[in-house]
Amino acid sequence: MSNWRKDHLGTSASEPLPVLIIGNGPSGICLSYLLSGYTPYVRLDAVHPHPLLQRKLAEAPGVSILDQDLDYLSEGLEGRSQSPVALLFDALLRPDTDFGGNMESVLTWKHQKERAIPHMVLGRNLPGGAWHSIEGSMVTLSQGQWMGLPDLQVKEWMCRKRRGLRNSRATAGDIAHYYRDYVTKKGLDHNFVSGAVVTAVEWGTPVSGGSGAPAPSPLFQVSGVLTTEDQSQQPFSLCARNVVLATGTSDSPARLGIPGEALPFVHYELSALEAATRAGTVTPASDPVLIVGAGLSAADAVLYARHYNIPVIHAFRRSVDDPGLVFNQLPKMLYPEYHKVHQMMREQSILSPSPYEGYRSLPEHQLLLLKEDRQAVFRDAQGLQKVFGVALVLVLIGSHPDLSFLPGAGTNLAVDPDLPLSAKRNPIDVDPFTYQSTQQEGLYAVGPLAGDNFVRFVQGGALAVASSLLRKEARKPP
Repeated sequence: MSNWRKDHLGTSASEPLPVLIIGNGPSGICLSYLLSGYTPYVRLDAVHPHPLLQRKLAEAPGVSILDQDLDYLSEGLEGRSQSPVALLFDALLRPDTDFGGNMESVLTWKHQKERAIPHMVLGRNLPGGAWHSIEGSMVTLSQGQWMGLPDLQVKEWMCRKRRGLRNSRATAGDIAHYYRDYVTKKGLDHNFVSGAVVTAVEWGTPVSGGSGAPAPSPLFQVSGVLTTEDQSQQPFSLCARNVVLATGTSDSPARLGIPGEALPFVHYELSALEAATRAGTVTPASDPVLIVGAGLSAADAVLYARHYNIPVIHAFRRSVDDPGLVFNQLPKMLYPEYHKVHQMMREQSILSPSPYEGYRSLPEHQLLLLKEDRQAVFRDAQGLQKVFGVALVLVLIGSHPDLSFLPGAGTNLAVDPDLPLSAKRNPIDVDPFTYQSTQQEGLYAVGPLAGDNFVRFVQGGALAVASSLLRKEARKPP
């Protein structure tokens, strides 16, 4: 760990950090890259296929994208994100990807160290965040090329590693390795602190600058616990002028809220099934594993269990043909394994003879309670109760962001402060062109916390934050 980081992680009253990023997943990594002086410019020979965007880009040749009006540039763009800046950055990085093309980026990157803003990135895991917690052989939902960060294509990196994409998609293990490698290759290591758990973020009134005038933002006090290389734990406390929330949403698994849910055979991560398989507590001869949920995490668990011939009961509350079911939104050619699970969910219902041995689906079933003797009690769509014996229960019904380190757990920062914070339904309310909280000066949110749920689009939030912070730096008195 560098002396610079040691100074700031201590309890001494050192100069406040300009920027502190909480979370070291793709959002945090991309933002660190942009704050380290890596600056995007449009290539002089580049012609963007979007005529309106090309005309706007031609109006400011030689001016960094970070220094241009992101609102103006992104106006009129459409795509698979609700964020205009996410669409803009995606269009610059992957100009024609939504039309099946592979046109190279119109951007070129210059490392201008004088533009760097000192910052620190705190993360529980290694750089890459939650990607290190996903079973390595799982294939990503997004195409491999969409998982990449600026100026290092995943395909190019995998070729160097003598790895290949499978049906245009990469494994979670490869992507986790790619993110960790990206930090090293781009020289960002000195900004990252792994093993850091933030326990509190507090803020007060703006601090005074050298001339006696108030600074443009309040001072944030961030405290937590750092697990060192020898596994000892030490508290840390530091001050920052700006804090960026980039923690994602995988910290707090959603729960059913039923009796028996706290029993020791109930789990919320696929890794529990992996561990039970290795330990021999679930086998082809044991009672079934109960998997609750109808999303991709549940499908991954079904695929894992099927690979090891472990019997499965798969329960979910929706109808198999519900248009809101994620399987009904995925192209079959790109996602054959998920459509196989969807086919099994339909054809292996308890209502019909099972053509697939060792798997039974329970569509439109609600789990009511779990008993100590490992009996699971359900209610079906007709109100009838059914009981099944199970060896292990996996509840995979999504997750919520854990912002317990913020005052009021961050609920006052949401679009609707009267509802629970949710990446899909009620994210943190941010300015769409700076990603700064509408409720708190100097506090930013990126990635799923701000409603951007795919790696492809989280990078736009990082661009917006970096642009905003650079403007703040430019306004600071000498």
